[in-house]
Amino acid sequence: MTQNLLTPWGETLDPDNVLPEYPRPQLVRDSYLNLNGRWAYAITTASSEDEPAAYDGEILVPFSPESVLSGVGRQLQPDQTLWYRRPLSLPAGFVPTETPSRVLLHFGAVDQTCRVFLNGVEVGKHTGGYLPFHCDLTDALRDGENTLVVAVRDISDTGHHSRGKQKLRRGGIWYTAQSGIWQTVWVECVPVVHVERLTLTPALADGYVEVTVHAAQPAGADVADAVPAGTDPADARVEVLADGVVVGAVTAPAGQPVRIPIPDVRPWSPEDPYLYDVTVALGADRVRGYVGMRSFGVGPDAAGVPRLLLNGRPYFHAGILDQGYWSDGMYTAPSDAALVHDIETMKRLGFTMLRKHIKIEPLRWYHHCDRLGILVWQDMVNGGSSYHPLVVTAPVLTPLRLDDRRYRWFGRGDAEGRAQFRTELRDTIEHLRNVVSLAVWVPFNEGWGQFDAARVAEEVAALDPTRTVDHASGWHDQGGGDLRSLHVYFRRFRVPRQRRGDSRALVLSEYGGYSLRMAGHAFTDKEFGYQRFTDADTLGAAFTRLHTEQIVPAIDRGLSATVYTQLSDVEDELNGLLSYDRRIAKLPEELVRAVNDRLRL
Repeated sequence: MTQNLLTPWGETLDPDNVLPEYPRPQLVRDSYLNLNGRWAYAITTASSEDEPAAYDGEILVPFSPESVLSGVGRQLQPDQTLWYRRPLSLPAGFVPTETPSRVLLHFGAVDQTCRVFLNGVEVGKHTGGYLPFHCDLTDALRDGENTLVVAVRDISDTGHHSRGKQKLRRGGIWYTAQSGIWQTVWVECVPVVHVERLTLTPALADGYVEVTVHAAQPAGADVADAVPAGTDPADARVEVLADGVVVGAVTAPAGQPVRIPIPDVRPWSPEDPYLYDVTVALGADRVRGYVGMRSFGVGPDAAGVPRLLLNGRPYFHAGILDQGYWSDGMYTAPSDAALVHDIETMKRLGFTMLRKHIKIEPLRWYHHCDRLGILVWQDMVNGGSSYHPLVVTAPVLTPLRLDDRRYRWFGRGDAEGRAQFRTELRDTIEHLRNVVSLAVWVPFNEGWGQFDAARVAEEVAALDPTRTVDHASGWHDQGGGDLRSLHVYFRRFRVPRQRRGDSRALVLSEYGGYSLRMAGHAFTDKEFGYQRFTDADTLGAAFTRLHTEQIVPAIDRGLSATVYTQLSDVEDELNGLLSYDRRIAKLPEELVRAVNDRLRL
């Protein structure tokens, strides 16, 4: 039996003003029309591809129909289609008359496969529940009111698609499957020739930022008519600003990497999260973003021990597992302030890193990590067929390392699924490339859909040589990547002997998981945790003892990072420092802070 738990932000949610903030902080334009809010919805059998004649009711976008805040409370099944419908009218002046323009419809994320229609014309489709996409509405738009329809299928854990920890039969560490639109939907108007994306690569040691302006131009567009007179349509003007003052500028062809020197560079760190503003002009297009000057890596400390490096120096990552689930919005935070709350709370408790676990967040979450100053380890989202208990469960109790080229053992017998994972991995890296705080990529976790992890780590490093790679978090280490990554729950943590020739840094990428039920704040009557407690005093004593006796002594012996499980309760899991509804902190702030203050090099 489950109960509805509202967070403080869900309790005060205004249905007519849902997540109104600009969703893309590193590529900002003045053109913005938010489409979150009330849509019509219907659930039909998947065998019918036609839009239903009548809709079932109202859904609050972007909350999935399985969530409390959606107002629906229905589970989409693999043999069903979820339909969305709403009117769309563009405000007066939204499309300028003096410059040829395109109207783009953006989806932050739709789980899992969808088709998009405007006035009965299919304008786009997408597969993959965690990455953004857009559709060009221009040719299907009418003057006045238009009709927007989205059709969604989600086969969840019955196929090989990336699904994270969603399961149709939820329980334990697997959570309620959610579906449909779960990030902001919005419209913008862009010039025909416009900035599609930016690549911002800081080179801290050399004192410059490398900028590439990627331009979009629809096939057949008349470039001469698409830019102001006297402007070279291929040239982009890039400026870097510190506290509003231009400190570097260059004009260069779009698509060409250019280096902009930064005088008296101020490095970014959790202790000083300083950000430089970036402005770009391309033809008639104007965008704004930002960059932080920092570097990540692995290298020896003064004693020759491999350590994680921040800005060229050893830096201990005191982390916590952050799954990004909400008791009322599921995958979707009820407000921007809720995202900020989690980050600020963990930083106040002394954590310097969040491991974003098996989920890709809206870009605003990463923006807040950048500006508030906390490191991010980013997990890729797992997929594959059903997982064998020998592979994903037995290693919790018994050390076990299997060869992940045995695809079927790891739920990866389907070549199409492996190819799709690699495509989404590349797209995820490109999507999050400019995130300042992102320090570590984590392709695989605990064998869930793992395959060819060492080769995948090499691919990640080639795509993004500026960050560290934890190729197989937990178990089934294939010897790749930059980190030797352990999960320890039911036994004492002891620093293992370093393998000959292994120069990777040692990290404890999951541990703890101590649970405590908070009456009135639990999702179910079940309780999952790795050690159970009945009151805050005994939990606090055990939390302190764990770190004092096992974690702190291991740091001098080579431990470079820790990830405590976890930030908040999630459904049956009651092992969070916060309750699922974010209303209760289970341990005193000063106790957790004191423990984390000891986790330093």
